[in-house]
Amino acid sequence: MKDETVRLLDTQDRRRFLSYAASASLGVSLFPGMDQAVQAAEESSPGKAKRIIYLFMSGGMSHIDTFDLKPGHENQGSTKGIATSVPGCQISQHLPTLASQFDKMAVIRSMNTQTGDHEAGEYLMRTSYESIATERHPSIGPWMQRLLGRKSKSLPDTVMISPSGRHPGPGFFDPSLSPLPIADPNRGLENTKAPSYLTDKSFDKRIELINKFDRKFQKRFKDHGVKTYTDLYAEATSLLASEELVAFDLNKEKNEDRDRYGRDAFGQGCLLARRLIENNVRCVEVTCGGWDMHTAIFDGNALPSRAAIMDRAVGNLMKDLSARGLLDDTLIVLTTEFGRSPGINYNVGRDHHPAVFSSMLAGAGIKGGQFYGSSDAEAFSVDKDGVSPADLNATIAKALGLSLEEIVISPTGRPFKVANDGKPIAALLS
Repeated sequence: MKDETVRLLDTQDRRRFLSYAASASLGVSLFPGMDQAVQAAEESSPGKAKRIIYLFMSGGMSHIDTFDLKPGHENQGSTKGIATSVPGCQISQHLPTLASQFDKMAVIRSMNTQTGDHEAGEYLMRTSYESIATERHPSIGPWMQRLLGRKSKSLPDTVMISPSGRHPGPGFFDPSLSPLPIADPNRGLENTKAPSYLTDKSFDKRIELINKFDRKFQKRFKDHGVKTYTDLYAEATSLLASEELVAFDLNKEKNEDRDRYGRDAFGQGCLLARRLIENNVRCVEVTCGGWDMHTAIFDGNALPSRAAIMDRAVGNLMKDLSARGLLDDTLIVLTTEFGRSPGINYNVGRDHHPAVFSSMLAGAGIKGGQFYGSSDAEAFSVDKDGVSPADLNATIAKALGLSLEEIVISPTGRPFKVANDGKPIAALLS
């Protein structure tokens, strides 16, 4: 009966069980997202990007007020355009820092989906698949680790900063590929110190006792999830002892640099992303919420203030990565689940609009200084070169050197690929 109970634990149950076990047994809390065995990475890869910073504008970023202006049209509202570092290319007046970096950016103005639901739209953007009850699909970080192998022995391959509760995480992959979540970038990786009553000697004794119990447990229950339970302790203690934990500490940054990025959660999240990338974390995701603007999009300063937060953080992130020589092998992605209606509604806001919206790519593997695709004159629908979420993810995967054809079989026996059947956009790839 006990054998059957352990066997029937699903991925989420196992993950909760492991997290609880670590806290109860070790006196510390760490997310069970790292595998003890480090797989060998591929010796060569056609992709130019070695790392990715994935920035998600949660709530539905307004394309017509950021990257897809329609000057002179009544739908434009009060947003005006400004010149960028590329002659003839304009973006929103609310994005002056990004305008200065436009030569490094490729903006897609023809993204489109068929869902105006936040959760479904975000899931599709992150996974290339529609959400179904019987399967949960992986996001890009776990895919990278699955296809390229583990990169670091002590730090996680994927870190999520200020993630939403609807993030797909490792999907159907093993829990060892789970991203490490950081709720507040200002507080970094919390609960990494043992309580004062737990000395090094008593800590080691607990580990020794746990390993003794685990050997008996593993012999009885031949299940991979049970092995993951054992691996957690070794991984947790390895991270606790690692000097690389300093990468999570924003207090090591100068105050003036923290101010440049903005003292808000997204600004500090982007600064933390830069620190993690510098310490060889392969994938960092940062979420910026607050884009669901159904009311007072201009009168209440909602759009200008939110755009300023994004502009300051992302623009300075690009500047710093470029100055440090890291942008040459780091891919930056900025996207959202859908756009917002071009017409202003009766609440002086914009509603959900999946028919067309914008995304941005920059850095390694990307031809900067261009717009790709276009919306119609009203910014209502795709006019030219439509791009699906799967196409965007295929372009990302190609830049990262991930195989678009490699098939991974899920526990339910179904075949999946990193970008579904999406096609990479050759015009965007360098």
